[in-house]
Amino acid sequence: MSPGVDRASIGALVREFYARVREDERLGPIFTREITGDWGPHLEKMTNFWCSVMLKSGDYHGRPVPAHLKLEDVTEADFDTWLALFRATASDQFEPETAAVFIERAERIAASLKLAMFFRLDRAAACR
Repeated sequence: MSPGVDRASIGALVREFYARVREDERLGPIFTREITGDWGPHLEKMTNFWCSVMLKSGDYHGRPVPAHLKLEDVTEADFDTWLALFRATASDQFEPETAAVFIERAERIAASLKLAMFFRLDRAAACR
């Protein structure tokens, strides 16, 4: 990974990103409903997640798909908003080459979660 990418810089990215999410008109209320009280544990979990993704640290032991499947009011378009906020935050926090790696990983993660949440074989079969 690029120089300057460590747990501290990833933690700063996570904190800034979720500050922006909380201010977003659409995403803010969704996250506020799910994360009540202290945001510290969620921010730590997301820092562990991104350290595992970027640094191969193995710090994250959660299950993102089941956590997201329970979010009934999330739409596919919400992922576009999430990605726009993430792209902007990564670009603000890191040099362009490093930001591009974070963004590419975030896009893959979003695509995977969208497939898990919104792709249904019954719908795909109906389209034939």
